[in-house]
Amino acid sequence: MSVIETRSAAETEAAAAALAERLEPGNVVVVSGDLGTGKTTFVRGAARALGAEGPVTSPTFTIGQIYPGPVPVGHLDLYRLGSLADEEPGLLEDYLGPDVVAFVEWPGIAEDELERVVARVRIEHAGGDRRRIEIEEVGAG
Repeated sequence: MSVIETRSAAETEAAAAALAERLEPGNVVVVSGDLGTGKTTFVRGAARALGAEGPVTSPTFTIGQIYPGPVPVGHLDLYRLGSLADEEPGLLEDYLGPDVVAFVEWPGIAEDELERVVARVRIEHAGGDRRRIEIEEVGAG
């Protein structure tokens, strides 16, 4: 496990970009942390490093987004879901395909069902704009 301390959003994005260099299509990264810790900022840095263009914003109200690029980036936010059992089967499939690098914020309700998880990221406030980022690379699950 690696631990990175960042002092700005740009440094958080750079930490994500470094992880993105090791990702391949089909990989899934779960991103956890309290509200406002910078989960979407982290995903933005990784998406940019993977070549995604356009805005990278939290998909809280839409559940997920696909950012086109040389490698499509799937971005899921499961914060508003209470359980996958209550949702339409296949809800997450488009975002977790074999040709997509996927990031899942608030993964708790789905983590047991996620395949190909290669990293678990935990972001914590460290005061002001500083963040403590733990990255555990676990290999394809």
